[in-house]
Amino acid sequence: MLRIVNLDQAQTFVKRKAMRLAEAEQIVQPILDAVQERGDEAVLEFAAKFDGLSGHDLKVSTADGRVSDHFISALETAAKNIREYAELQLPKENWNTFPDGRRLGQIVRPLESMGAYIPAGRYPLPSTLLMTVIPAQVAGVKTICVTSPHPSPEILAAARFLGIPTVFRIGGAHGVAALAFGTATVPKVDRIVGPGNIYVAAAKKLLAGDVAIDFIAGPTEIVIIADDADPRHIAADMLAQAEHDVEASSILLTTSKELAEQVVLEVDRQLTTLVTAPIACEAIRNNSAVILCPTTDAALKASNHLAPEHLVIYDETLLPKIQHAGSIFVGPSSPEAAGDYASGPNHVLPTSGAARIRGGLSSADFVKIISVQQLTPEALHKLAPTITTLARAEGLEAHARSVEVRLGR
Repeated sequence: MLRIVNLDQAQTFVKRKAMRLAEAEQIVQPILDAVQERGDEAVLEFAAKFDGLSGHDLKVSTADGRVSDHFISALETAAKNIREYAELQLPKENWNTFPDGRRLGQIVRPLESMGAYIPAGRYPLPSTLLMTVIPAQVAGVKTICVTSPHPSPEILAAARFLGIPTVFRIGGAHGVAALAFGTATVPKVDRIVGPGNIYVAAAKKLLAGDVAIDFIAGPTEIVIIADDADPRHIAADMLAQAEHDVEASSILLTTSKELAEQVVLEVDRQLTTLVTAPIACEAIRNNSAVILCPTTDAALKASNHLAPEHLVIYDETLLPKIQHAGSIFVGPSSPEAAGDYASGPNHVLPTSGAARIRGGLSSADFVKIISVQQLTPEALHKLAPTITTLARAEGLEAHARSVEVRLGR
């Protein structure tokens, strides 16, 4: 079922698939317009139609999330590690004074509000709530809104654990629009983050001029580079990705034909006992492959071209040659699932090649870095010829005069 192909015959895998959003955008645009024009009335209509909402209350109390003590313990460990890593990523305020009299620095200020979209379709994802809300809390965001079309008890419990009293029971394009525009019930937010289906992605794309977003997420993906590794581990990681969605992609890049054949057999063996096999089988069959590469450098080049969401490498010495990846997992004891839940780094990651331009969600996404400058009279005097020359070269006379008036000219 999992195919083995040579690198020179693997263009359908190595060539980045373009997300097909055009059709979804046409469907989504009238929904966005309706929410902007009619607010809660439209949100309630779409929530009833798409989310199965009955009644007129968009909020659900997180007190309704009853879970086991074992689950709470897992939340505590995961949240602690996610918070520690988010604190490491938070930009710091700093100041520097230069000998010529320039005092330059930056201050860091949080966004005032954010919205976290938490999927709750085939797989409710309380882990995504942790990954989206905790970095915002670390950044100091005051207003945190959570939307989820069908919040499971685990999602509600995770929200309550983080101090969030209510969740908005809305999803899809109308949920994103409510956060972007604001309604009588749903606050307007500065940034919307979190993964979703193609309609959520289309809504975020169309609203990107009205609200900040993280990125437009496509199907999840993993690339593994290995020549000498346990085929059971590789097969398990490939299936862990494949079970997410029929559009998911799992790719192994290797120079070893023996390893390739072992992984194919192991994937088939593990599928026989996997409860999510119907989904994983389709993803493995249609979007996944073992790609035989002539050299390790060729494998690295293919991986950098793909710019995968998740990249697993078994050889730490390859790390300096990795240019593009959403998140990197190094060594046999670092499964991608560890990053999905509890090791600390964020699992909200760029897909579809977006890792060429940015990394995963972090606390830095919820702050503004504001530059600050203060000049002594001596510093301004030294800079005046440079400033006035450049200003007049651009035809901006008032700029030049705003400096000269301070120098008594």
